[in-house]
Amino acid sequence: ALRAGWLIFGEGFRQGCWRTFVKRVFDIVAASILLLLALPVMLVTAALIVLEDGFPVFYRQERVGLNGRLFNVVKFRSMRTDAEKDGVARLATKNDSRITPVGKVIRATRIDELPQLLNIFKGDMSVVGPRPERPEIAKEYEESIPEFAYRLKVKAGLTGYAQIYGKYNTTAYDKLKLDLMYIESYSILED
Repeated sequence: ALRAGWLIFGEGFRQGCWRTFVKRVFDIVAASILLLLALPVMLVTAALIVLEDGFPVFYRQERVGLNGRLFNVVKFRSMRTDAEKDGVARLATKNDSRITPVGKVIRATRIDELPQLLNIFKGDMSVVGPRPERPEIAKEYEESIPEFAYRLKVKAGLTGYAQIYGKYNTTAYDKLKLDLMYIESYSILED
């Protein structure tokens, strides 16, 4: 088991009013700039998804955020519309047959994540922070790694250490270590 007790006493786990306000302002400014820059790419991506596999363009999925609050994350749809027709939540694999050809490209380039800028404006997410997990998957991780719940002490992020320093195949344990390192050393300059 991860021995992260020393981390949870770090400065980053104490989110006072001032820190929360400054981070929120940063998120709104950064998301505005990113949305303006990404808009042409987003429009082309939406058109390609419709041409390849029809509507809907976006995919909404329940995720766990700050203090365990559930919210719907918005992404470009990268899988077939019937990808989870059996109702079972599961992570995508490297050669997952549910992923469309356009989906493979937008996942590899992370373009599928751009609509989450809307989640940032809404206040569900931050630009930088631990990636939000699906409730079912988060519960599984918490059963095997109890410290996984510490990630919920800050807002979920569009990107974070685990995305920059890890990959799709990075283990949950290693992602957790990276997320806790970010939270412990959090600063606007770092973001």
